[in-house]
Amino acid sequence: MMLNGAEDEEKWLAEGIAGIQHNAFYMHQALDSNNLREALKYSALMLSELRTSKLSPHKYYELYMRAFDELRKLEMFFKDESKHGVSVVDLYELVQHAGNILPRLYLLCTVGSVYIKSKEAPAKEVLKDLVEMCRGVQHPIRGLFLRSYLAQISRDKLPDIGSEFEGDAETVMDAVEFVLQNFTEMNKLWVRLQHQGPGTVREKREKERNELRDLVGKNLHVLSQIEGVDLEMYKETVLPRIVEQVVNCKDDLAQYYLMDCIIQVFPDEYHLQTLETLLGACPQLQPTVDIKTVLSRLMDRLSNYAASSPDVLPEFLQVEAFAKLSKAIGKVIEAQIDMPAVGAITLYVSLLTFTLRVHPDRLDYVDQVLGACDKKLSTIPKLGDSRATKQVVALLSAPLEKYNDIVTALRLSNYPRVMDHLDNGTNKVMAMVIIQSIMKNSSCISTPDKVEVLFELLKGLIKDMDGADVDELDEEDFKEEQNSVARLIHMLYNDEPEEMLKIICTVRKHTMAGGPKRLPYTVPSLVFSALRLVRRLQGQEGDIVGEEVPATPKKIFQLLTQIIESLSIVPAPELALRLYLQCAEAANDCDLEHVAYDFFTQAFVLYEEEIADSKSQVTAIHLIIGTLQRMSVFGVENRDTLTHKATGYSARLLKKPDQCRAVYACSHLFWVDDQDGLKDGERVLLCLKRALRIANAAQQMANVARGSSGPVTLFVEILNKYLYFFEKGNPQITSAAIQDLIELIKTEMQSDSATPDTASDAFLASMLRYIQFQKQKGGVMGEKFESIKL
Repeated sequence: MMLNGAEDEEKWLAEGIAGIQHNAFYMHQALDSNNLREALKYSALMLSELRTSKLSPHKYYELYMRAFDELRKLEMFFKDESKHGVSVVDLYELVQHAGNILPRLYLLCTVGSVYIKSKEAPAKEVLKDLVEMCRGVQHPIRGLFLRSYLAQISRDKLPDIGSEFEGDAETVMDAVEFVLQNFTEMNKLWVRLQHQGPGTVREKREKERNELRDLVGKNLHVLSQIEGVDLEMYKETVLPRIVEQVVNCKDDLAQYYLMDCIIQVFPDEYHLQTLETLLGACPQLQPTVDIKTVLSRLMDRLSNYAASSPDVLPEFLQVEAFAKLSKAIGKVIEAQIDMPAVGAITLYVSLLTFTLRVHPDRLDYVDQVLGACDKKLSTIPKLGDSRATKQVVALLSAPLEKYNDIVTALRLSNYPRVMDHLDNGTNKVMAMVIIQSIMKNSSCISTPDKVEVLFELLKGLIKDMDGADVDELDEEDFKEEQNSVARLIHMLYNDEPEEMLKIICTVRKHTMAGGPKRLPYTVPSLVFSALRLVRRLQGQEGDIVGEEVPATPKKIFQLLTQIIESLSIVPAPELALRLYLQCAEAANDCDLEHVAYDFFTQAFVLYEEEIADSKSQVTAIHLIIGTLQRMSVFGVENRDTLTHKATGYSARLLKKPDQCRAVYACSHLFWVDDQDGLKDGERVLLCLKRALRIANAAQQMANVARGSSGPVTLFVEILNKYLYFFEKGNPQITSAAIQDLIELIKTEMQSDSATPDTASDAFLASMLRYIQFQKQKGGVMGEKFESIKL
């Protein structure tokens, strides 16, 4: 009978409870007066309320518990034979005359409990009788609660080892048989419930069945608590019987729940020793069963068991747990052809987790799992499910987290194959996870073949993948990705120069395919990695005897030229110029004059032909001057050529202030402290005088354009240079020249048309204090400064 609504159900429940309370009242009166027949009459009427079909399982449970409480009191009465005057054997016969079968069986179970307790009959005989008689109720809900009551009153009376009801050697088997039979019948009733009522309320029935599942599962819990059920009995009898029932019921809800129950209630050791039986059932389950969760929980339990003690690991090897689990998962995936990709991948994630915890040293097992996953993914045209994608990322991340070392993961041949199945976006995410793992663990990738595999994994970051939408790139994400790749290049290292050169060539091969957007990020790292190798080989010339491909500075500089030239496609002339100058410094340290000269030539070509922006020109010329000043390798001719070029560029800058600063900076090219041959005081003075003329012209232009002479900043800066070279002992820089320059600055500052400039004032004041300090200090330097009047 179908319910009309929640209000009707509440009403029927209230009526049922009222009926139980009413008949229980009279039952208690009869019990108080020791009137057995009246007590049985009203107890039967009370239990008749449980015959209702109008309640959902949840509400029926409330009604059942009311009756259960009363039955406990009735059982106490039955135990005291002096009150009712009937032997327990006669009482057992008497209750079988109750009119309706449901009250009759509840009363029979209650008296049966007393009968077993009295020990007037073997427990196994009474239990066998009760479990058979309960077949008389085939209504699913009523039958389930009846058998649940039987299980409840009998669990402390099973003829188990050490129990007071233990009989001969076979009694444990009798206890097992009783529980198994009750379980089997309860499961049948539970499965039958899905066929009750019209098909339109299927969802509601499934919910009701879920509410009842614990009633069935408690039998398995009771089985697991029986002391006499050792591994042999579990293996030979208990598990095969349970599995047979699970497979034969052909109900997805029951199969999923009961398989999960088996895994949860029985010991880990039993699971390990009976893997074949347990796993053999999996492919036979209904296609709709969530078998991935069942197997995942099984592997989790076994993983935890393995982690609990090193002593149990030999057991895993003995029973070949990995091979059996791997084979079972393959069969399940093959049997359930409609299993979604996420389900299959989740199984492989669980198997990999199990493998990494139980057999971390067996990389062949790990690779085997990845290979099986790759094979499955190869049958899927496109991995579009985001959940499946997340599982693939979890699969690939597991070895990184376990080994904390990308080098170990690089030995897995199937790792890149699985990664290839990811879409472009997720491939990048996984590549970033790999780089972060390397950075976190300071992993050093030290062989060219491993670098090759690594960069193959990172190809989503290193080049544009087929089908990738370049226009949709997020600029910030792109920068972060490329900066990560750049940092990674510095993590690649080998103590052997030849091997390190091979690594650099491997990285170059991959990064050169990155396109114009990526090269400005990766080329500098590659250049500095190569320069680090050059520093290690400093002073080495020519070929090394016996080496096929000698790593010499000359060879590396040739490679560096090609690498930097690749920036021309970007184009990035300012960056290329900086890198050429870095290479020139390294060539200087290696005492390779012609190589250093070639790098400077390349830098000048870029300056002349590619750098047009005035600000960029200013920055570039100062970099050139600064680098050239530090060079010691050049002969007179080459140095004069480069110096002439630098001073020429300086004088041709667009703005007068920029010209002035570049020209006075060139003065340092003619006076280098640690090089005796580079102290040409006359040319220093020429640079400074030329800078003064340019500063004066800038002052006049400012006066014409703005009606004021403008700040005296340039004069103050030139004064600073005069003082520097005066102190260094340049004979061409005299105290008189400094005196004249100070007077000029003061005159310009006091002019009516002068523009106030706090910074220049502070700079001049600082220099004047310095001169005063040198005077007061005395000595040779004090005498030099004495002639300057402030």
